Amino acid sequence: MLGGRGGAVDATAPPVAFALGWLATGHSLVGGVAAAVVAGTAVAAWRLRRGDRPRSVLIGLLAVCVAALIALRTGRATDFFLVQVLSNVASALAWAVSIVVRWPLLGVLVGVALRQRGRWRRDPALLRAYGRGSWVWAATYALRVVVFVPLYLGGQVVALVVARVALTWPLVASALAVSWLVIRRSLPAGHPGLRHPVTVPGPAPEAGTGPGTEPGAGTERERPPRGERPLR
Repeated sequence: MLGGRGGAVDATAPPVAFALGWLATGHSLVGGVAAAVVAGTAVAAWRLRRGDRPRSVLIGLLAVCVAALIALRTGRATDFFLVQVLSNVASALAWAVSIVVRWPLLGVLVGVALRQRGRWRRDPALLRAYGRGSWVWAATYALRVVVFVPLYLGGQVVALVVARVALTWPLVASALAVSWLVIRRSLPAGHPGLRHPVTVPGPAPEAGTGPGTEPGAGTERERPPRGERPLR
């Protein structure tokens, strides 16, 4: 979700290189695509040298290559940003749906990071807080869609690059701060915090399955009808 400095460079360097190459070559799509791929490859090599995980590095480079292929296929420079537009639409929907089904993605991510598995969901206050905080992240993706789609439809290549840079790391940092504030204010006074979910006991066991229901524990055996032998 955050990606650190490497994620910020992945998200901004190739689009900026695409726009610069596109402008420098007289709006040549090939020039823009070549510049983006070179920039993406350079970023991937830099991240591998820093010791980043190869999988995340290759995914970032693959995203640049897919965007370049789409643009070359359609012949439209703005289609270099089509993957970004669609991914933000999908992300906004995913975050909203996760809240509705009571599996807010913010809780899932923090729960995985804290190795809590699903314990946080058994804390009603924490579940509610994560739901409210997740709306902040859903709003960030919705904001990108609202900004990106008109620029994409209008063929504004340079404006798309500026919007992508402005709505990447600065927006993520803002969402992180706001969602943390929302979670803190949503938790009741005296709650021990994210690391210590206050789990609510599960539902009571069904009749006949709890302690003291086995034979000899003060309950009668069920007698078979007259004339029938009990099954052994």
